[in-house]
Amino acid sequence: MLLSGGVVVDRIAVIAGAHAIKTSDIDRDIRLTQFLNPEPLTINSATKHAAAERLITQDIIHQEIISGGYRRPAETQADELAAQLCRDRFGNSSQRMRQALQKYGLTESELRERLLWQITVLQFIDQRFRAGVVVSDDDIKKYYDQHAADIRKLGAGAPDTVTPKIKSQIEGERIDKNFNEWLDQARQRYRVEYKQEAFQ
Repeated sequence: MLLSGGVVVDRIAVIAGAHAIKTSDIDRDIRLTQFLNPEPLTINSATKHAAAERLITQDIIHQEIISGGYRRPAETQADELAAQLCRDRFGNSSQRMRQALQKYGLTESELRERLLWQITVLQFIDQRFRAGVVVSDDDIKKYYDQHAADIRKLGAGAPDTVTPKIKSQIEGERIDKNFNEWLDQARQRYRVEYKQEAFQ
């Protein structure tokens, strides 16, 4: 919403649980998501709704991290990820990365905060959902038999030589399944109220 003189007034876009998601939160999420993907900066009703959904999910996870007392990652991990991003996308040029951030209307601090949150979520998922995952020898053999043709095409070799990779793949799939089931259940219990005027 604009007042005379072009001043932007922040307002509530979503009530998620006991927390308010503001239009500025949605705007920042869109800019960060599209910067990291990387995608052209596009702010419209569809991208606002997608950002709101991401922020609701973030809030659910954040509350679980607090209530469950899960370990937080070291802040230096975000610095390492930012440095890797700078190397991979900007030829290790901090100036080029800052210019790209400015194009998206972002600061280095906002990027670092997002990267730290991404690490936090991955660590939470591993801590919360890996413990109940067990992969048996039969699971590995079944997976190999089902994907043998693709494995041979990749030159990965006999079952014994690819067992660690298969086990890791199955674990990852089951962890993701457990997480998504938990998130769906948590979302159903979560009160969400959209302020539709904020998505125009």
